[in-house]
Amino acid sequence: MTAILSAEPATHRSSILTVLSSVRALLERFPTSLLALAFRIGVAAVFWRSGLTKIATWDATVALFDMEYMVPILPASFAAFLATATELGASAMLVLGFGTRFAAATLLGLTLVIQIFVFPENWPDHLLWGSILAYLLTRGGGGLSVDHVIGRRLAQIR
Repeated sequence: MTAILSAEPATHRSSILTVLSSVRALLERFPTSLLALAFRIGVAAVFWRSGLTKIATWDATVALFDMEYMVPILPASFAAFLATATELGASAMLVLGFGTRFAAATLLGLTLVIQIFVFPENWPDHLLWGSILAYLLTRGGGGLSVDHVIGRRLAQIR
């Protein structure tokens, strides 16, 4: 009887490990192309909305850059223009997955400027955006991107 009781926990432990291993294998089969697409759309939405807010009230945006953001070296109007163009242009590129690594690098740079010079207290948001952008920078736009289509066409030509 003691042999049966001592064998039960080992069998139970083994079946739990088998289930966990199966779940892990299933999760590893999740398409990274869908993950990259979600990352691209999610982080692009943040910057796109910010860019739209800036162009909606341009005079207020320039004043904000002049009096609150105070980015060093650049004149406020040029910094506002540069930030707005980056937010809108790179966001559109990310959604399409066109020049994903370039767009991610650009927005990552903007995020660093925001973190260092403008809103250092918002580091949790910036860490989240930066992590997503770093993933896209290092892994690319994924299979559901214009970059992927272009890459396949170039491979056929070679």
